[in-house]
Amino acid sequence: MSPRDPVIVGIGLSDYPKAPHLSAVEHHAQAMQRALADSGVEKSAIDGYFAAGGMAVGEEPMTMAEYLGIRHRYIDGTMVGGSSFEFHVQHAAAAIRDGQCETALITYGSDYLSRMGRALGTGGFGRKAKPVPGPGQFEAPYGNSLVGAYAMVARRHMHEFGTTSEQLAEISVGAREFAGLNPNAMYRDPITVDDVLGSRMIADPLHKLECCVVSDGGGAVILTTAERARDLKKPAISVLGAAGGMTHWNISQMPDFTTSAAAQCAPEAFAQAGLTPADVDTLQIYDSFTITVLTILEDAGFCKKGEGGPFVAEGHLKRGGRVPLNTDGGGLSSCHPGMRGIFLLIEAVRQLRGEAGEAQVPDCEVAMAIGSGGWLSAIGAVLLGKGGNS
Repeated sequence: MSPRDPVIVGIGLSDYPKAPHLSAVEHHAQAMQRALADSGVEKSAIDGYFAAGGMAVGEEPMTMAEYLGIRHRYIDGTMVGGSSFEFHVQHAAAAIRDGQCETALITYGSDYLSRMGRALGTGGFGRKAKPVPGPGQFEAPYGNSLVGAYAMVARRHMHEFGTTSEQLAEISVGAREFAGLNPNAMYRDPITVDDVLGSRMIADPLHKLECCVVSDGGGAVILTTAERARDLKKPAISVLGAAGGMTHWNISQMPDFTTSAAAQCAPEAFAQAGLTPADVDTLQIYDSFTITVLTILEDAGFCKKGEGGPFVAEGHLKRGGRVPLNTDGGGLSSCHPGMRGIFLLIEAVRQLRGEAGEAQVPDCEVAMAIGSGGWLSAIGAVLLGKGGNS
């Protein structure tokens, strides 16, 4: 391993799934403080800062850097929705390799649940109607919702490949099993396929229990060089590969409803790492909806296109399966505070460190986090592995 190879040395989660005592920016701060304590890194050592710009007032990267007291020489506000943080890892890893920064901090925070229905303020989310800007104005008159866009993807997948609602429901059942092992998860009671299919239809064919929860929460990730990591508290986790891709932004422009940009970026990440899907021990895939998981699973090469339904039904993503999925309970049962990509990275690190408790995947050496932003629009894939201190 080269001295300048990028590694993850600190992770932190803010209070979730509901934290009415925290504003969005305070979630950023709390998560950062916990990541600093986890790593042993001094805040003064951070010279690279990454935050998803534009999510809410007061959370622009420059404002957050000032609030957190970060004296940066590298700053990145890439905002591509829920996968922004996988893109941040890609960018931070490159910046560290190139010497543009030595220690990078990525943060996210959201009070989405606690602020719901309140007036828009610093770090908050409002519901005040406003004109739809850009190309979205040509979709808005037809009344399609966010979940409606994913429902179209699910319906097309069913039409082309015979995928069933029962198969999709297995993804929710597996996520809830892991949520039952996470004392912080929003929903922990076991569910069955029948429970999923019996829950209210939200946008045909997606049921309520196939849709992510709404929560508060935030996270932080600290990266530095392999050389600096040798003197820190926790085993460093290597960034083996990181890539991003985008096929569209607005759902009306999605070239193929059954294929996402994971088909581009996942093979690139695997090539960088010199690995294949068979080498991955646990998957952390953005589960905004069950169909999000199924589409990305196929596109990343864990099964052939159209075979995701049977692959899921065989139990490969469940506890004890071939590639256990979203071992913290995922967005379907644990938390989803507006954007969830940073939680995927944090859970992957916990698994590789052996810190996942009852949800620990045995002999976990390689983990993959794949985030999705927009409407299956922008996909970021990150491969992480043990051995960052060697």
